[in-house]
Amino acid sequence: MGSTWDLTALVNAADARAPQAERHLWLVRLMEWLRHAPTAPSAPAAGEGRTPLPLLRLRHLLNVVEQHPAVRAQVQGLLSAFWRDIDAAALFADFGFGSRLSLRSELLGRIRRRLLPGTPETADLADLFQLLFEPEDLSWIEAIDESTLSRVAALLATPDAAWRAALTEAVIILVSAVHASGYAPALRLRMDRELLVNEPFRQLTIGSNALRQALADGSQDEVLQHSRMLRTLLDACRRAAASVSDHLEAYGVSVDIVYEVDQLRARTRRIELLLDALLAPQPQPELLRLLRELVRVAGQQRGIRAVMARHYSLLARRVAERHAETGSHYITRDRGEYLGMLRMALGGGAIIAGTTFVKFAVVAIGLSAFWTGFWAGANYAVSFLVVMLLHWTVATKQPAMTAPALADSLPRGEGNDEATLEAFVDRVVQLIRSQIAGIVGNLLACAPLVLAVQWLAVAVFGQPLVGEPPSQYVLHSLTLLGPTALFAAFTGVLLFASSLVAGWAENWFVFHRLDSAIAWNPRIVARLGAARALRWATWWRANISGVAANASLGMMLGLVPALLGFVGVPLDVRHVTLSTGQLAAALGGLGLQALSMPAFWWCAAAIPVTAVLNLTVSFWLAFRVALRSRGIELRERHRIGAAIQARLRRDPLSFIWPRA
Repeated sequence: MGSTWDLTALVNAADARAPQAERHLWLVRLMEWLRHAPTAPSAPAAGEGRTPLPLLRLRHLLNVVEQHPAVRAQVQGLLSAFWRDIDAAALFADFGFGSRLSLRSELLGRIRRRLLPGTPETADLADLFQLLFEPEDLSWIEAIDESTLSRVAALLATPDAAWRAALTEAVIILVSAVHASGYAPALRLRMDRELLVNEPFRQLTIGSNALRQALADGSQDEVLQHSRMLRTLLDACRRAAASVSDHLEAYGVSVDIVYEVDQLRARTRRIELLLDALLAPQPQPELLRLLRELVRVAGQQRGIRAVMARHYSLLARRVAERHAETGSHYITRDRGEYLGMLRMALGGGAIIAGTTFVKFAVVAIGLSAFWTGFWAGANYAVSFLVVMLLHWTVATKQPAMTAPALADSLPRGEGNDEATLEAFVDRVVQLIRSQIAGIVGNLLACAPLVLAVQWLAVAVFGQPLVGEPPSQYVLHSLTLLGPTALFAAFTGVLLFASSLVAGWAENWFVFHRLDSAIAWNPRIVARLGAARALRWATWWRANISGVAANASLGMMLGLVPALLGFVGVPLDVRHVTLSTGQLAAALGGLGLQALSMPAFWWCAAAIPVTAVLNLTVSFWLAFRVALRSRGIELRERHRIGAAIQARLRRDPLSFIWPRA
């Protein structure tokens, strides 16, 4: 747009009598001209040292304006009209802050700003600012020297009283917003009570009004006194807001509360910047610093990923910490724990054997794709819940739980000694060994039981429960020659997703204090009795994560492929234990002659591939979340990898069987 204008045409178009929208459009074109290569032969060429091109262009504009009084009067007239009709306080007080204390409304606002065009027909400088500046402008704005800054200030010709009044008004607006946030129930009830004894949020409003009166009276001593008091109160408000995080860590996370706290703290920092500009003997450098901050905020306002990552990191840490606590129980350290894991896995495999036959029955009914997926998912969910209630295990659920526990034991920082590294390698060996025990136990129980039921049905009824047509379909669908590897990796994603659902459900349960509600709600106590209500509350607090994980995993395994198929995405699931049960059913349905079929052995070869992908994909995703939520960087990867390889060469059997 502005790059098609040369400087002569641009300054000639400056018209103070033009409508406001046209004046604003002229400013937008001026900023575009600063960013782009000039079309006029008289404009300077880029390349004077490392000076940014827009800064060279700005100096050239100042030279032209200062050398031609008529041009200077024309431009200053337009700028005077601009400052007269614009609401500058809105930029300083509102820009970068959500109008509602909700992360969802902030995300919708950012999406709207990305998709919908802005208009220069506005009296709100906060809206116009996003048309004038781009995030890339920060580099050349930071390079503005003192001499150029003074020349720009002279050109802008903003009356001193006008910009000071705008800054003062912005301080009052921001203080009122901080005051309101501090008294919002979501924050007030979670702040440290000791930090609220002196009522810093109420005193903040009193202090800002006193400062405004001192500025109006022109008493420099009182201005300094009240400004120091205001800064002290701002610091007290920030400490009170920071104490909310301690409550969230202990009693559950709400991303909206995290967003409110961030907004409150950001407003206090903006107030500090405005006070610096108001009180500085030479305000131009402080105003430039304020401009840089606003341009930086403008860049952040256009991003969605950053705000999502920031506000969900605390929730991710809660999920990871819960799984680290739970996952440590799935890591076997000695032979007794290893055998215990094997027994739990055998029990889980026995339940999945029954799940296999129910799955074939659901498919045989011939329902629509959605309802087949729904009832298959319900079958899986019930089976997984039974496994959980019997304190058995399904191996594929372990990686998403054990990954955060492994992340907690990572060597961190530099200078880790050999003992620390060896302890981490021990943890890795224990984890791998536990996963192998879980898978072996599941498969050793599932496959023989399914095969035994098939042969028993032949002996009793004269035909297997799963006949030849579905058995042939199994050999066709589970083969390694097909998309089994892709489907197994996709299943790993669903396994990881179920762990996130589990963490979210537990956080939601704790945040809303449902355990306390079950234990003490008068209606529940009247119906269940005090002792039973307390037992229910304790049970749900201990098991809400497991119930959510197992129910969500089962329903996702059944429903997600059906829903994706509805929109034309041909993804299916391949769960190692379920696939093994289906292959065993196919062997029972086709008879021992299936062992001579290449198709059977291609399916058998797919089982270890499915196991590896189920485990590694879900483990890696959970491991990455655990690292990010803790802010851990995986350093010395080569050293850790070399240590694991050395252990494998020195004692390969330890990865399969504990020494003691």
